[in-house]
Amino acid sequence: MTSVRTQLSIMMFLQFFIWGAWYVTVGNYMTAHGMFDQVSWAYTVGPIAAIISPVFLGMIADRFFATERVLAAMHLIGGLAMFAVPAAAEIGPGAMIALLMVHMLAYMPTLGLTNTLAFHNIEDQERDFPLIRVFGTIGWIAANWVVSKWLVGDEKAVQFYVTGIASIALAGFSLTLPHTPPPAAGKKVSIGEIFGVDALQLLKEWPFVVFIVGSFLICIPLAAYYAYAPVFASKVGFENVAFTMSFGQISEIVFMLSMPLFFRRLGVKWMLLVGMAAWVARYGLFAAADEDNIKWMVLLGILLHGICYDFFFVTGFIYTDKKCSKEIRGQAQGLLVLVTQGLGLGIGAQVVGRLVAKYTTAGDPPVTDWGSFWIAPAAMAGVVMLLFAFLFNDRAVESEVKGETETKP
Repeated sequence: MTSVRTQLSIMMFLQFFIWGAWYVTVGNYMTAHGMFDQVSWAYTVGPIAAIISPVFLGMIADRFFATERVLAAMHLIGGLAMFAVPAAAEIGPGAMIALLMVHMLAYMPTLGLTNTLAFHNIEDQERDFPLIRVFGTIGWIAANWVVSKWLVGDEKAVQFYVTGIASIALAGFSLTLPHTPPPAAGKKVSIGEIFGVDALQLLKEWPFVVFIVGSFLICIPLAAYYAYAPVFASKVGFENVAFTMSFGQISEIVFMLSMPLFFRRLGVKWMLLVGMAAWVARYGLFAAADEDNIKWMVLLGILLHGICYDFFFVTGFIYTDKKCSKEIRGQAQGLLVLVTQGLGLGIGAQVVGRLVAKYTTAGDPPVTDWGSFWIAPAAMAGVVMLLFAFLFNDRAVESEVKGETETKP
């Protein structure tokens, strides 16, 4: 009989396979089908869904239905929406983006649901969850390889069909997962709790204010990578774009495993600053690579993803956990996700969309001055990094983190 941990690992693999199968290459698909000017909207639907999903989880999923059944229903809806995306694209970008929105509204709640289901069914969260969650990153990489290297589908509709198949597969597989009752069944619905009002008390402390504002601001230029790095990689000359972009996730695994060592030496502030600096360096490399299509610079920028993501986002989650009591832990993490993945990346997608339009000359196909474009997010990330370095200081958490890491074997 398949062990519970194996089941949860398969669940995580499929969960992020679904996302990785289309999210990296949808911009390339839209560019190839004359919708380059609408790419930023395809990367805005996710942040909008990230803002809405906590309400769904708090008011419905957490209180009335078993987690595995909600997971199955959401992935079924998301999969059916993805199967219809190619037909919608024939109608126009508006119809296509509307279906992407339907998919993401169904998908975003499942990120929290899979974590909830996993935590409920493992005994040692610190020991078991990282080993289960890493299969999500492997699933993302596998999706990139299947779509890009095996099916050569970076610019083809096959990416949406692969996503749909994986979604339906996880919908069915979810019904075989251990029964997980709604975690908040019978509890009174609190609007304040759902919207994370209690977590706002953290804003009474200056270091957390600097952290949350800095996290919001840095995510605005970060949106440029998710929306346009795959398009730029194709322009430079990479043929299997999603396959190439997957090396960023491979780097993520490497740096994730090495984070305890870096924490011991750097602490929270410098971990966050190194993550921010990596974004500046990445965009600088992209800008320098544009004129002569220097592939190694682009690849190096992609490989920096491990530092960009782990040092900034993962460190941010850990810092937030250190700042709050266990009673508001979920709300605090939800607040951080709302500010970064929701508001920051959502506003960022629209900002960089207008920015790329500024540097694009109309034609068939349109021509973009990528060198000038990448300088803008590099400059903004650099300014945020310098302000954060000057304003952020949380000695209590720094001492706690370094003290804890030093006592661990």
